[in-house]
Amino acid sequence: MEDLGLDRYWKARRVFMTGATGFKGAWLSLWLESLGADQYTVSLPPDSSYPLYEKFDLPRGGSHHFADIRDAVTLSRHLDAAQPEIVIHMAAQALVRRSYSDPIETYTSNVLGTVNLLEAVRKSSSVKAVLVVTSDKVYANDESGRHFSEGDRLGGKDPYSTSKACTELICDSYRDAFFRDTQIKLVTARAGNVIGGGDWAEERLVPDIVRASAKGDTILLRFPHATRPWQHVLEPLSGYLRYIQALAESRPGAVPNSLNFGPSRRNAVSVSTLTTAFQKMLGLEATSEQDVGAHPREATLLTLNSQLASDSIGWQPRLTLEQTVEWTAEWYLANREGHDMREFTLQQIARYGNLA
Repeated sequence: MEDLGLDRYWKARRVFMTGATGFKGAWLSLWLESLGADQYTVSLPPDSSYPLYEKFDLPRGGSHHFADIRDAVTLSRHLDAAQPEIVIHMAAQALVRRSYSDPIETYTSNVLGTVNLLEAVRKSSSVKAVLVVTSDKVYANDESGRHFSEGDRLGGKDPYSTSKACTELICDSYRDAFFRDTQIKLVTARAGNVIGGGDWAEERLVPDIVRASAKGDTILLRFPHATRPWQHVLEPLSGYLRYIQALAESRPGAVPNSLNFGPSRRNAVSVSTLTTAFQKMLGLEATSEQDVGAHPREATLLTLNSQLASDSIGWQPRLTLEQTVEWTAEWYLANREGHDMREFTLQQIARYGNLA
């Protein structure tokens, strides 16, 4: 991973992270461990149907604690105990469809939880850099086909999207009202439609395909023609790590307050196209068809412009769509065959770091 320039910076760096039991959080926690970071994590207990945290055996080193970010007192106590230099906020209710069925959980987790974290940071004397992860869905999407840039208007129609747009506004407020004349630098990262091994979330495309194929069921696609910018989980995570490092090592104002982390435009394909490619990589002959039931509205088209990330911190996506699907399929196949998935994932992380 030396070519990414991460080893030198992250070794023994004291990091406080929320959301380590989630899909992206578990991958990032394992990556930080491999880099030698000193982690202190606060997350909800892992869901029994979402066993990635256990498969990675993440309580190796560091301090790992189960707590709800909506509990301001407990969250503040943990951050005070950690005395971190870096804070990475990933905890969230991250599912669009669940946001329709439980908007209260979505808003309290994503909005109030972020406020609680930033209040704890405001009281800290150790924190120097904060990265809050939001979503590509923070933009007011008119589905015109344009690639959204960081300066575009924020918005959203579903509770998840609006909760993340609110999070962006909250970060803007704290940056200006409370952190302007302090050592604390606060930024937000926008990425979405991440795939990779170990995702078992409900009503998400790749887990749905894996579950259906295991049972021999027909794969039901809610919006087969919807186009998304698909990327492997390691792509945005590499951006987050690079972003924080650039933020911490730069003078105030030298790094943008928000960055998009999206794949090459060639990776933006329809749900049905990705499904066919993933089935082929898994060696499946399972059929797929449109789920004709009633579904909450989702955007048909969403893509990002990540040029600012390239220009400002030198980040670029490294994997083609074929590689993205291949690496994801390899993980699920290895898991099905009983491999040590902690070691397999560490090998994928190292492999990614060695890409030219």
